[in-house]
Amino acid sequence: MNFMAEMNGVLVLGLLLMMISVSGAVKKQSMVETNRFLVQKHLNRLNKPAVKSIQSPDGDIIDCVHMSHQPAFDHPFLKNHTIQMRPNYHPEGLFKASKVSTLRAKKKGPIPISQLWHFNGSCPEGTIPVRRTKGEDILRASSIKSYGKKKFGTVPKPKSADPDMATQTGHQHAIAYVDGGKYYGAKATINVWEPKIQQSNEFSLSQIWILGGDFNSDLNSIEAGWQVSPDLYGDHNTRLFTYWTSDAYQATGCYNLLCSGFIQINNEIAMGASISPLSSYQSSQYDISILVWKDPKEGNWWMQFGNDNVLGYWPALLFSNLKDSASMVEWGGEVVNGEPDGMHTTTQMGSGHFPDEGFGKASYLRNIQIVDESNNLRAPEDLGTFTENSNCYDVKLGNNDNWGSYFYFGGPGRNPKCP
Repeated sequence: MNFMAEMNGVLVLGLLLMMISVSGAVKKQSMVETNRFLVQKHLNRLNKPAVKSIQSPDGDIIDCVHMSHQPAFDHPFLKNHTIQMRPNYHPEGLFKASKVSTLRAKKKGPIPISQLWHFNGSCPEGTIPVRRTKGEDILRASSIKSYGKKKFGTVPKPKSADPDMATQTGHQHAIAYVDGGKYYGAKATINVWEPKIQQSNEFSLSQIWILGGDFNSDLNSIEAGWQVSPDLYGDHNTRLFTYWTSDAYQATGCYNLLCSGFIQINNEIAMGASISPLSSYQSSQYDISILVWKDPKEGNWWMQFGNDNVLGYWPALLFSNLKDSASMVEWGGEVVNGEPDGMHTTTQMGSGHFPDEGFGKASYLRNIQIVDESNNLRAPEDLGTFTENSNCYDVKLGNNDNWGSYFYFGGPGRNPKCP
C-alpha cells in the first residue's frame, strides 16, 4: 500500500513538473510572439510607404518617401503643419576661405563628399531619402523604447563641479565651446574619419551641439555631425547624423528620423547614411561642413550640409529653452567608454591620434563660427576647451587666415598614460 502511494505521488509530481514546464514554454513563446509583434509595429511606424527604394553598396536600403508622409508628421502638434520649403533668411558672412569641402594632402583635384547610396540611384523631387529600419536594428537596442535614443549625460559639462561625471556616465569628450551669450546658430567644417570601436555598445562621433536649459532636467539640444555606432547601425561605417532633445534625453528626441520632429525637405542627403570618401592617415583628407541656424522670422532651427544642401528644420514648437536662442555651443568629439575588462576602452576619437600630430594625422574642426543676434556668422569670442582626461583624448586650439578659429582633437583611448 505504501509502495502504491509513493508511486502515485511520483506520478503526480511528474505531472506537476510537466505542467510547469509546458506552462513556462507557452509563456516564453507568448513573450517571443509579443516582442515580434511590437517590433513589427514599430517598424511599420518608422518605415513609411516608398515611392522608390534604392539598395546601397553598404547594405542599407534607402526609401524615397513622399515629403508629406515623413515620420515628422506623426507628432501630434505637426499633424496640420505646413512645410516650410525654404528658410526665410540665410546667415550672412559664411567663411569664404575654402570653396570646396575637400582638402587634399596630395595635390590632386578635389573629390566631393558623397553618400554611398548615391552610387545606385537618386530620389525624385517631392520625396526625401529615408534609411530603412530593419528588425535587427531594433533588437540590438536594450528595448524598443530606447531604440534610436541617446542616454542621459551625453553632453559635456565644461564647468561641472563633478570630476567623476565621465566615470558615472561612461562618456568622454574633447571639445571647444562658448557660453554666457545668446547664440542663434553655429557652423564648422569637420574632418571625416573611421575611428575603431572596441565593442558594439560604444560609439565615436564628431559634432556640433546647440544647447539651452539645465543639463540635468530640461536641457534642449540640437546636434549634428558624423558618427560610428555599431549598436545603432549594425556596422562600423562613418555616417551623417542628427539628434535633438527637449528634456535632457529623458523622453523626447532621437537620432535622425527615428521619431517625429525634424522635417526634411532635401531629396539628396539621407540622415544616418554612410559618408564617402574618408580621411586616411598621412594621405588624403576629407571634411564636411555643417551649419545650424535659427530662422529669425519663423523661429525654426535649420540645418545645411555642405555649401548648398539645406536639409530641413526642427520646428520651434519642439523646444522651450531654444525658443529664443541657445546659451551654449559646443564643437568636438565624444566616445562611450564601456571600460571593457575594467580598463579604459581602446575606442578611438577622431583619427585615433592626439592633436599634437597636426594636419593629415589628427582630426580637426575648422572655420568655427557662431550666428549672432543680427543673423551674422562670425568667429566666436572666448573659445574655451574641455576634456575629462587629456591623456586619453585631447584638444588643441589654433587660428589662422585660411581656417579661422579651429582645433585639432581626439586620441587613441587606452595607452600607457590612459590605462
